[in-house]
Formats: sequence, structure tokens, C-alpha cells
Amino acid sequence: MTHSGTTQATQPARGTGRLGKRGAFWSAASVLALVLWSSGAPSVLYPIYAAQWDLSPLVITTVFATYQLALVLVLPLFGNLSDRFGRRLIMMAGIGLIAASAIVFAVAPHVAFLFVGRVLQGAGAGLAMGAGTASLIENNTSASPRFASSMATVATATGLTLALVLGGLVARFVPLPLFWSYIVLLILCCASIAALLCTPDDRPSGVQRWRPQAPGVPRGIRLQLSIATLSVSLAYCVGAIFLSLGAHMITAFTHTGNTAIVGVLLGCSAAAIGITALFLSRVRAYVSVTVGAALTLLSLGLMAAASAFGSILLFLGWCVIGGIAYSFAFTGGLGLINQAAPERQRGATLSLLYLLAYTFQAVTAIGVGALATTSTLSAAVGVAALALAGLSTSLLVLMVLENRVRRSGHSPSSPASRRT
Repeated sequence: MTHSGTTQATQPARGTGRLGKRGAFWSAASVLALVLWSSGAPSVLYPIYAAQWDLSPLVITTVFATYQLALVLVLPLFGNLSDRFGRRLIMMAGIGLIAASAIVFAVAPHVAFLFVGRVLQGAGAGLAMGAGTASLIENNTSASPRFASSMATVATATGLTLALVLGGLVARFVPLPLFWSYIVLLILCCASIAALLCTPDDRPSGVQRWRPQAPGVPRGIRLQLSIATLSVSLAYCVGAIFLSLGAHMITAFTHTGNTAIVGVLLGCSAAAIGITALFLSRVRAYVSVTVGAALTLLSLGLMAAASAFGSILLFLGWCVIGGIAYSFAFTGGLGLINQAAPERQRGATLSLLYLLAYTFQAVTAIGVGALATTSTLSAAVGVAALALAGLSTSLLVLMVLENRVRRSGHSPSSPASRRT
């Protein structure tokens, strides 16, 4: 892995911040929540865009995946910025880009603006996600080292839940929902930046020389990173279907046009993610990954059944079980990296994990959208269920093999192998 050099100089002034370490922890949690809020903000509105501008499923899923594609470009170049210039500064930069995206969405006259908005959201998330997660770990005031990864899941789930539920309610009951939904996001961005300004300055001492860092893996944790990345990717791939086509699926298969119902159904998934994560701080990371893969298989069966029978109850089951599975898979994967990555390389390692996971998510979204456009939505859902079931099975097989390696005593000597 490439590292940038450091020239020692007078240490910059480092204020303690009015909010202190605990405040820094919760401010970082709010950043993660806001990143997922921005990602999910357009999801309930996609059917409105499609009807208003006559957009195909492929166009909608490509708009969705533009977020992930922007992340894929940003993370390899700038994923290590927070290791060099501090978590707080990079989180504020990321939130600033998300605020700009809210303005673009709010004034969008045609679909091109949606692509621009998603690029800004993805770039902002690329800066804020790794820095925010690392800040949670480093400002964790709990005795449990797993508390930070659990709270990362809770925070992201809370942001996504509020975005989906409130988005559905705004679309149903408020005039100009394509405007006001993003004004709410803009106000939240301003509040988040204000909170971060009150936290301690966490810039490293010395003058930091920075250069783009090629993706790499710290020595001794490749196996843990592979498992963690596959687990988080599985959660993200299922999430891609929820967020890009979930509203369209519920509307098409159950023949309901009530955006409030659609928002609540999708919000149940995000709520299940957060509620489950509250109970995962005491669950070992490897156990969480295994349970997440198994529950994902169950949720995919419910997704296929809901699409075939057009049942709102089955869709509710898919949303809830899928959310629980997401929580186990995401928290477990993140927990492995939190324990394994060296502190000075944590931001870059987390950024690499997010890079790979978002690449999987973008491919899933675009692929399902292409199938839905060239074939039928039902066929696309069936193919997606089979493909993700294969990914889940692969993760379970990898977990069995890795467990055998650990028991044989030949696993790499790493923090993760010793503590999980």
C-alpha cells in the first residue's frame, strides 16, 4: 500500500471542541445517517420521475447507480484523505457536496439533473463514509469494541428509514414533493456541518503531504478483508434492489399508487436494520456474517414470492427479513475490518471496502434495470434473486473454509484472527 510522507512542523492549534469526544462520536453517527438519507431520498420519488418524464426502469436504475459509480471513482483517489487531514474536515467536505446535490435535485427540470445530483451525492458519500466510520471507532466511549460498528449500522438505518418514510409522506400529502424533499435534506446538511464545527479538531500533528493512494490491503488481513467485503457487498446488493426498484416493484405487483404505503413498506426494511443493530454489539463478527448470509437467502425467497403473488404481506415480510439480514451482514463485515485494520490505515482500508461493495451494488442495480427494460420486471426479479442467492451461498462456503483454517492454527496473525 502506498503511503504519503509527513514533514514534521509546528503542531496546528487543536481545540477541544464544545461537544468533546462523546459529541464527536454522535456527530459522526449523524454524518453516516445523513449520507444514507441522501442516498435514499430519491427512492420513493423514482415512480414520480418515471411518470413525469417517461423514464424506463433502466434509466431509473442507472440514475441510482450513478451514486455508486461516483463513489468508485472518488474512493481510490481520496479514500485516505481523512488519515492525513483529520476525520472532521473530510466529513464536512463530504456533507458540503451532499448539500449541493440537494439543491440540484430540488431545481431539476429534466433527468440530466438527476445524474448530476447523484454524482454529487456519491462524491460526498465517498468522502464522508470512510471518515465518519473511522471517527466512530476512534471516539467510541463504550467498553465494547463492537459498539462502534453496531452504531454505524443503526445510524445509517435511521437515516434511510427517515428518508423513505418521510419521503413517502411528503410525496403523498405535500405539494411539490420533488422540491421540498430536498429542502429538508439541505437543512439537515447545514445542521450536521454546524455540529461538526463544535467537535474537537482531530487533524494529525505535523504538515501532512498527501497524494492519491492506490487501493491496497494492509499485510496480514487479506482474508478478513475478503470476507468483510463480500458480506457488506451482499447487503448492498440487496439494498440496491430495495432502493432502485423497490417502489416500482410494490406499485407494479400490488397495484397500489399510494406513495405513503410504499414509503412505509420500504421504511420497515430500514427500521429493521437499525433495530436489529441495537442487539448486535455483543455478537461476534464471524457469527453476524454467517447469520446475515443465511437470512439473505430467506429474504430473497420472500422477494420472489411477493413478486409472483403480488401480496403486500409478502412484501412486508421481504422488507423486514431483508432488513434484518442486511444488519447482520453489514455489521459483521464492518466489525471484521474495525478489528483488523491498523489505525493509521483504517480510513484507507474502510474506503477500499466501500469501493468494492459499491461496485457490486452498481452492477446489481444496472443489471436488474436492464433486464426489467428488455424483458419484464418479474423476470428481472427472478434473475436477481438467483444471482444473489449464489453470492450468499459463496459467502457461507467461504466462512466454513475460513473457520477450518482458523481452527487448524494456520490463519494469519492479525488482530481480527485473535479477537473475533
